[in-house]
Amino acid sequence: MTSLTRAALGILLALVVVATPLVPAQADEPDPDPIRGLVLPPLDSLIGLLRPLPVPGADYAGDLCKSGGDECIDEVIDRMYQRLDGLVATCSHSAIFSLAYLRVTENVRDAVRSGYFDDEKWLNRVDTVFAELYFDTTSRWESGRRTGIPAAWRIALQAEDDKAVSGLGNFMLAMNAHINRDFPYVIAKVGLTAPDGTSHKADHDRYNQRLDSLYAPVFAEEARRFDPTFDDVNAGTVEETIAGVIMRGWREMVWRHAELLALARTPLQRTLAQREIETYAALQGLMIRQLFQIPDSERRDAWCAAHGQDG
Repeated sequence: MTSLTRAALGILLALVVVATPLVPAQADEPDPDPIRGLVLPPLDSLIGLLRPLPVPGADYAGDLCKSGGDECIDEVIDRMYQRLDGLVATCSHSAIFSLAYLRVTENVRDAVRSGYFDDEKWLNRVDTVFAELYFDTTSRWESGRRTGIPAAWRIALQAEDDKAVSGLGNFMLAMNAHINRDFPYVIAKVGLTAPDGTSHKADHDRYNQRLDSLYAPVFAEEARRFDPTFDDVNAGTVEETIAGVIMRGWREMVWRHAELLALARTPLQRTLAQREIETYAALQGLMIRQLFQIPDSERRDAWCAAHGQDG
């Protein structure tokens, strides 16, 4: 698949995501979307058949979270709360993704400590390195040190500064930048394969099902605190299934891009892999920004001023 084909696919997936409110049913109620049980489990089985490429295993050589211990993710969450508090105080449009990322990270922490994953140290390291990229990129942008900021992040962060898109648009732009642009580099750095030759892809795929439970509470909190239009879109009862399919596709692409980076043996191969990742994310960002432009943000800002602290 060429980089342009991947980018076009990514744009299509983004368009479907933004057209769906992700509101799952409560556990004690009948599932309003019976299609979900027919689609997602077989899709998970199919993804499980997509074998990882044979990337050599190696010991983790990074400086962050060397121990792989739970304290790593605890420190990340503390930093996320501090950042979110500052953004909420000024009703910055950056608060949208900051809140969503915090809730996802808390969910990862809980999953790790429940024994949900096979390799807890790997997940702690991935989470820590992933978050560090976010902290570094946003701090450089906010301090005016913008040389080298990836294109997808420039699109997302400029839209936040310009108050140019809706809350859902901010969410989509930053999610695109952090997942589709940043995540492949993180996995390639932390390692796709353990020293004993065991691939980490099963743990990577396993989190898809945890994400399914996050959409409703996160979207509801975003609407309650920052932008009342955040969860206004309604596409019927199949939205969860659509979202699950899309996120599984995005995360599969993340893994394959990480493989390109890890298996690059020459500078040219690595350059081509990086170009594909950057193009894939940047083109989606441009489309998302166009889709979610708003004429003004006064109502949203007033809502945040009244409700933003109600966390």
